[in-house]
Amino acid sequence: MRATMAKPLHPSVEQFKQFVKKHPKLIQEVRSGKKTWKQVYEDWYLFGEDDEIWEPYRERDGKRHEGEKGASKWLDKLAAMLGQMDAAEVQKHLANVQQAIGAIQSILSEFQGASQQRPNKDEHPFSFRKD
Repeated sequence: MRATMAKPLHPSVEQFKQFVKKHPKLIQEVRSGKKTWKQVYEDWYLFGEDDEIWEPYRERDGKRHEGEKGASKWLDKLAAMLGQMDAAEVQKHLANVQQAIGAIQSILSEFQGASQQRPNKDEHPFSFRKD
């Protein structure tokens, strides 16, 4: 009877329940008193399902390999991008960046030099000489 009278759960709560089913070690954490359901839900809500904080709670069978495949795909994409890069173009961009950094450093040194000269001046704003 109770099931027919219960309100349907919010979609995020349903998603959280599915997440907990995928991470049964979380149930053990809560039952042992190390965490509360509120803490787990807030972490899940803030960090999302794919964050690395959930790694210790993941199933260690075939499901774990999905994350490894994702990392492998990312590395493959990175390697492909590096393979497509033209070394001359990269060198040109690095030279431009070095020039920009040099210009910024010279501007900063000018400002630092100007600010250091002001406090060292013991001269009065109006300099009068005796004839």
